[in-house]
Amino acid sequence: MDLKNRTILITGANRGIGRALVEEALKREVKRVYAGTRNSFQYSDKRVTLLTLDVTNAEQIQRAVSDIDTLDILINNAGIAMYDDLSKPDVIEKHLAVNLFGSLNVTRAFLPLLKRSKGAVVNNLSTSAVAPLPIIPGYSISKAATLSMTQSLRALLTGHGVSVHAVLSGPVDTEMTRGVDFPKASPESVAAAIFDGLEKGEEEIFPDPMSQSIADGWHNGVTKALERQSAIFVPESVAL
Repeated sequence: MDLKNRTILITGANRGIGRALVEEALKREVKRVYAGTRNSFQYSDKRVTLLTLDVTNAEQIQRAVSDIDTLDILINNAGIAMYDDLSKPDVIEKHLAVNLFGSLNVTRAFLPLLKRSKGAVVNNLSTSAVAPLPIIPGYSISKAATLSMTQSLRALLTGHGVSVHAVLSGPVDTEMTRGVDFPKASPESVAAAIFDGLEKGEEEIFPDPMSQSIADGWHNGVTKALERQSAIFVPESVAL
């Protein structure tokens, strides 16, 4: 997929990887970036259209749909991560509300436009979706669930011409990880790698050195093999 002259919606676009994705998209000469965020922010490039979009707010999702008449790429980037020890169910529910159901509800809302353009859905996940990070188990649970959702959507949307991609990133230097001392990739390098992977048609994108170390094992592993086998059970025509 060539990004030039494409129209993209990025959720959680005001900081971290989201902000870097906006800037990288502009470098690649996209036609329009819809930048969805709960909090307003300024961007001088006229190709950027700001949207008030809390992915847990059904009304705001529908308003965003009404504001966008064409869409080639949806990047579900909005997410939260809180430290916990699984002792508070409400913390797990908050992670699921944003990271899982937020991504699913935004995707479902924009499917008509994406089907029309034969576009792409990109879900920004984490290596925590594959193996949990025990200091943020609620986050890890939500990302594992979103990975499963991503794999299901991929199978269900193949017949509609919509590709679905999972970004399995390692530690990235954002506000979420500022308090943890370990090597981190820059948001800018991760954003560039995400678009590189999308342009190459990679179903799973490993955008940083840590995640790249597991890429071969993933592509040749049992999980990917089972996903391919299970996809045959999808009816030829499925309503989404």
